[in-house]
Amino acid sequence: MAATEAQGLVAGQREDAAGVHGGVGSLDHEDSEDCILEPLSLPESPGGSTALAGPPSVPCIFCEEHFPVAEQDKLLKHMIIEHKIVIADVKLVADFQRYILYWKKRFTEQPITDFCSVIRINSTAPFEEQDNYFLLCDVLPEDRVLREELQKQKLKEILDQQQHERNDTSFRGTCMFCTEEFHGNRSVLLNHMAREHAFNIGLPDNIVNCAEFLHTLQKKLDNLQCLYCEKTFRDKNTLKDHMRKKQHRRINPKNRDYDRFYVINYLELGKSWEEVQLEDDRELLDLPEDDWSDWQEYPVCAVCLFCEKQEETIDQLYVHMKDTHGFDLLRIKSELGLNFYQQVKLVNFIRRQVHQCRCYSCHAKFRSKTKLRAHMEEAKHASLLPDRKTWDQLEYYFPTYENDALLCTLSDSESDLTAQERDENVPVISEDTSKLRALKRSSVLNQLLLQECLEN
Repeated sequence: MAATEAQGLVAGQREDAAGVHGGVGSLDHEDSEDCILEPLSLPESPGGSTALAGPPSVPCIFCEEHFPVAEQDKLLKHMIIEHKIVIADVKLVADFQRYILYWKKRFTEQPITDFCSVIRINSTAPFEEQDNYFLLCDVLPEDRVLREELQKQKLKEILDQQQHERNDTSFRGTCMFCTEEFHGNRSVLLNHMAREHAFNIGLPDNIVNCAEFLHTLQKKLDNLQCLYCEKTFRDKNTLKDHMRKKQHRRINPKNRDYDRFYVINYLELGKSWEEVQLEDDRELLDLPEDDWSDWQEYPVCAVCLFCEKQEETIDQLYVHMKDTHGFDLLRIKSELGLNFYQQVKLVNFIRRQVHQCRCYSCHAKFRSKTKLRAHMEEAKHASLLPDRKTWDQLEYYFPTYENDALLCTLSDSESDLTAQERDENVPVISEDTSKLRALKRSSVLNQLLLQECLEN
C-alpha cells in the first residue's frame, strides 16, 4: 500500500511538472515564440493564477487516474475494482471533489486501516481467494465532521450565489416560448413565462444558478423533448401541441437533476425537498421555549395587477398601484365590504382582463398591455369597477396565475362580520344537475315528500 501511495505522489509531481512545462510553446523555430496563435485572457481567479482548460476533474484516492466531475460513478467503480475501497452514502457528500482530495491527502499520512472498516469477502474460501474491502463512512468521526463542514460550506456558497442573483440587474435571457428578450433581473423573465405562458418553475427567490437552469431547460426543448414527461417528438410544432394539450408546461418533479437549482435541497444534510416538506411540524411543539425574537420576515415580491412592477412588501405594492394606476384596493375593499373570498375573485378577475388586454370598465380591447395601461391611466378606468355580478362569480375562485403571491397577502375580513353576515356569505353548492333523471330518482327530496305524505 505504501508503494501505491508513493506512486500516486510521484505521479502527482509529474503532473504538476507537466503542467508547468505545458505552458511553454514547443515550436520548432525560435522566431515563432512571439507568435500569438490563440485568444488571450487576463487571469480571473484569485491570486492571478489561471486554471487549466477543460472541465473540472476528480482524482482517484490512490493513483493518478482522473475522472470528470460529471462522471462520478465511473470513479467510484474504478476505486472499488482497482483499489477495493467503498464510500458509503456518496449522495450525502455535498462537495465530492473536495471530499476526495481531503482523503487522498490523509491516506498519504496514515495507513488506510486507521480510517476504514475492513470487510472480508469469501471468508470461508481458501486464503488466497479471500479479499479485503475497505469501507469509508461517517461512522468515523473525522468523516462525519468533514461531511458536515462541506455541507455548511456548500450552503454558504449557494446562499451567496442566490443573494447575488437576487440583486443582479445585468441578467439577459430569452423566453423559451415566444423568444422575447429580457434584461435586468432574472425575476422579470421567470414572471413573464409564468404570467404569459403558464410555465412556472417556482418563485425566483427559491432558485439558484438560474442561468444554468434555463439553459438546461432550453437544451431539452431544442432536442424536441417534453419538459414534463420527457418524451421526444419529431418536430417543434408537435412538441408544442403536446405540451399545450396535455398541460405539460412544467418540469418533471421526479427528475433529480433539477434538485441542484432549488435552495431547499441544500438546507439539511442528506434531505431532499420532498423529505423536508414531509417532516412532521408537530415535533416543534415540544420545544421548551417560545422565543420568536430571531424570526425573520422574508419579502413577498408580489406583482402589480397592471404592470410588471414588484415590491418586497404588500404595503409598498398597494402604494404603487394607488399612485401609478389610480387603483386603491384597500379603499375598494372597505367601500364594498369585501370578505377574503370576494377579494380573491376580484384580483383573479382583474388579472384575467389585463392578461387579455381588455379594459374591464369600458370593455375596449387593445393589442398590448402597454396600450391598455395607457388607456386606463388616461381615462382613469382602473378604479371604475364593473357591477359586482360581473366579477363575483365562481370561476374567479381559481387563480389566473398559479404563483400569484398577491393572493396570499389579502387580509381576511370575515372576522369583522356579524354571525348573520357570515351565514349569508356561505356559498351553497347545488346537487349535480347534469343527469336530471338520476337526480329525480336518488334525490333526498323524494324521501322527505314521501315521509310528509305518510304523516298527513
